[in-house]
Amino acid sequence: MSTPIADHSTLTDRYQTTVPASIRRALKLKRRDRIHYSVRSNGEVVFSRASNETKHGPVMVNFLNFLERDLLVYPESICPVTAGSFVEVECLIAGMEADLEEVLEENDDE
Repeated sequence: MSTPIADHSTLTDRYQTTVPASIRRALKLKRRDRIHYSVRSNGEVVFSRASNETKHGPVMVNFLNFLERDLLVYPESICPVTAGSFVEVECLIAGMEADLEEVLEENDDE
């Protein structure tokens, strides 16, 4: 972006605002895009287009990378989910109970 662009908007009573068209065009923003705000120590706010990628922890990233490599090497292992798949899962978890509302203790996530 060679020419600086400056614009303004107003906060509503609910602290919402509309991103001015000039800024949307400059950042190539579309509906439902994510935006990122950084507040500097001098009070200046930097507004930028946020990555649409979901942030994952390192364990999840490594697991997803493993899956990607495995599926590239063994594409024959990709199979559709069928009604039989659900029956198989039901057999695997038969008799197991889980309380999805149960509060976990502090050390339960280690």
